[in-house]
Amino acid sequence: MKLSTKGRYGLRALIDLALYSQTEAIPISSVAARQGISESYLEQLFGKLRKAGLITSARGAQGGYRLARPSSQISVGDILRALEGNLDAVECPGLKDESQCEGADVCVTKYVWQRINESITEAVDDIRLDQLVEESRKAREKSGGAAIKCEN
Repeated sequence: MKLSTKGRYGLRALIDLALYSQTEAIPISSVAARQGISESYLEQLFGKLRKAGLITSARGAQGGYRLARPSSQISVGDILRALEGNLDAVECPGLKDESQCEGADVCVTKYVWQRINESITEAVDDIRLDQLVEESRKAREKSGGAAIKCEN
């Protein structure tokens, strides 16, 4: 499975939002500047994240974005599925409906694909946004408070 820039940039943007939107909504321009992502691209990503119920927006002078629920209740899987869709590494028709696959009754590789897909789901659902925020804070402390630029 290879994630697109939607998933990678969206995850970075939500970590940023979780770090900075504790007390107020954050303008998209601030997230874009800190993360080195274009505002127009972030607007597209934030539209999907808002539709998925992960963030909310507020208009006006104090407007911007914030998390729709606590970061401890948002998994990396929630974010990636909102932006990327299905995270399965292999789409095997025999896993969902054996009648859709001619050799489903004798195919043993479907068990490999099932285990890989389940492992990916478990991994991304076990990592919470608040854990990444804490790791980000530790990294900043280690770097003397300097902003850390991530290329992923």
